[in-house]
Amino acid sequence: MKKEKSRNSFSGSIGFVLTAAGSAVGLGNIWRFPYLAAKDGGGLYLVLYLILAVTFGFTLLTTEIAIGRKTKQSPLTAYGKLKSKWRFLGVLACLVPVIIMPYYCVIGGWVVKYFVAYLTGSGSQAAEDGYFTGFITGEWQPIVLMAVFLFLVAFVIFRGVNKGIESFSKVLMPLLLLLVVGIAVFSLTIRHQDDTGVTRTGLEGFWIYIIPDFSGMTVKGFFTVLLDAMGQLFFSLSVAMGIMVAYGSYVKDDANLGKAINQIEIFDTAVAFLAGVMIIPAVYTFMGKEGMSASGPSLMFVSLPKVFSSMGRIGNLVGCLFFAMVLFAALTSAVSVMEAVVSSLMDEFHMTRTKAAVIETIIALAGGILVCLGYNKLYFDIKLPNGSSAQILDIMDYISNNCLMPLVAIGTCLLIGWVVKPSTVIDEVEKSGCKFGRKSLYIVMIRYIAPVLLVILLLKSLGILTII
Repeated sequence: MKKEKSRNSFSGSIGFVLTAAGSAVGLGNIWRFPYLAAKDGGGLYLVLYLILAVTFGFTLLTTEIAIGRKTKQSPLTAYGKLKSKWRFLGVLACLVPVIIMPYYCVIGGWVVKYFVAYLTGSGSQAAEDGYFTGFITGEWQPIVLMAVFLFLVAFVIFRGVNKGIESFSKVLMPLLLLLVVGIAVFSLTIRHQDDTGVTRTGLEGFWIYIIPDFSGMTVKGFFTVLLDAMGQLFFSLSVAMGIMVAYGSYVKDDANLGKAINQIEIFDTAVAFLAGVMIIPAVYTFMGKEGMSASGPSLMFVSLPKVFSSMGRIGNLVGCLFFAMVLFAALTSAVSVMEAVVSSLMDEFHMTRTKAAVIETIIALAGGILVCLGYNKLYFDIKLPNGSSAQILDIMDYISNNCLMPLVAIGTCLLIGWVVKPSTVIDEVEKSGCKFGRKSLYIVMIRYIAPVLLVILLLKSLGILTII
């Protein structure tokens, strides 16, 4: 009991909401959401994403936060405390952030590189062909910048829950939101005439983004959009990777859990939508529909710098603000990923925060160096079961996001839905007289709908299910 009493906690609901939202608002929202929206018919993707967010996403988010608060344990130990035979689920949940942290820091280092480039007025160089490839294939610079990003994250973790994670989120999240809104508004106002004399505007790109495109839509196509939206929710809400269990364990018993979860949903969905408003209109204006096909790193580090370069003098300032925003988002997410591991080490092995943070920093640093070398000294190219080509970073991403995360989510649904029963979570949410507004929906989702959707997603990710 002594251990539980001495456990750190968030000072209040605002701190928890901003911290959890900071975790949710990461690179997945900024570079993956807009690409999927553009690829999957704009408005149709948005509608399906919204429906899934308030049903499927809500179910997983509520479950993990409730598990954390009920057990007052990190992901590694929380599942075993609910049911000892399900301890393995905690191991899988903890393994996800261990794998994610190294390559997330590598990408964070890339963001630092571009932020510094625009900050120093070198944005035009960042738009040149071969700039990104030349940088990531370098032998030392990616490693140094990865380490810089990692140590920034570690510094926050070392300071603890209140002075570190919560205080950090309270400062960065409002700044992040301000930048997102500002850049989104700017994207809607721009216009550009290309070499052929065709004029495109940001507002035209916005309508392409939000209006559903059903042309050529098939049943298979619909399910593809559905599964894309569902897969994105894992990134957007930080579920199935132990983070929300860890953060839930720091929430006080008298906090209104239902209200906080609703606020996290709204915040995350709003930022994901605004990420699309930032990027799609701008890319469309300067590069047309063809430019909207870029995804992931190529969207952020190749296509967008070209867009900023096309803006003229203001492009360097916009690029600087954009990468500042991306850096904030990456930092808040990376802090949550690292905390999931650190809290697990503390709970399982009774370590001090300092010792646990040092161990995870060393693991992440070693893994990050390996990922960086995967673009030069250790370069190779293999085919993954889902058909995509992969290097070390892609393999780690595939194992964590496409394999382990669906498995953790399926296991969580089975544990709560059928073993310890949904009342375990419901009672936790309704603690202190709080109302659980979507109780009936929650029961149906956790027991029946969510597991089925997750199995389909897993089979598709593994390349087993090809008809959808």
